Amino acid sequence: MTARHVPAYAVRLGRGPHDRAAAQRLRYEVFCAEMGADGPLVDHAARAEIDRFDDHAEHLLLEDRAVAAADRLVGLYRVIEAQAASDFSSSDEFDLAPLIATRRPLLELSRSCLRADHRGGMAMFHLWRALADEIARRGTAILFGVASFRGTDAGAIALPLAHLHRHHRAPPGLRVTSRVPVQPAEPASLDTAAAMRATPALIKAYLRMGGGIGQGAFVDHAFGTTDVCMVLDTASPNARRASIHGRSAMRAAR
Repeated sequence: MTARHVPAYAVRLGRGPHDRAAAQRLRYEVFCAEMGADGPLVDHAARAEIDRFDDHAEHLLLEDRAVAAADRLVGLYRVIEAQAASDFSSSDEFDLAPLIATRRPLLELSRSCLRADHRGGMAMFHLWRALADEIARRGTAILFGVASFRGTDAGAIALPLAHLHRHHRAPPGLRVTSRVPVQPAEPASLDTAAAMRATPALIKAYLRMGGGIGQGAFVDHAFGTTDVCMVLDTASPNARRASIHGRSAMRAAR
């Protein structure tokens, strides 16, 4: 995207195999080519980042309609609406039993990504606004998904992890637990400002909406990340104050 280019953003739900394949190619560009991620179903020859959850997932697709159709897809969010814990991608890393037990409508968010030349502007705002519309349309009660720190050395992010666990845990009834818990020893002192500076934008976006984290982190060696599970009760007072239902202007990235 050049300095003179003014994007014309629009978001829509993907339709059929063609849109899913386009989403998988963008995911490959961001997660595999840029971040070095891999996985058992990744197709390096076709440059497609694929996993077993794609068959029953949907993609919110962010397009720049000011460019040619072939280049329009610039961002996405994968969403999964299911009943069984095993149908959510987070279930590989976290025990989702507390969420399933609520019997409330759940929506999982994953694979959030933007093309590099569309970061830092209004692109993610448009995705979040469309997501808010989806939450309202579906009647979602609990929003959740994995959010990541870059790198697999949990000790290197002990400060922000300790800060999140001390101040931003999800309510006990919604507190999922890491299947292979990683929780480094808490530093002798917690510098809140330094901890927040070291916290990724997506996690801070959830916190601004009133979300919290599950118990423990999970090291995802295939993606090269250390993950926490973010959980948000959309009916909570904090979520309503943050205007998750349509007026939030947050920016984030996976």
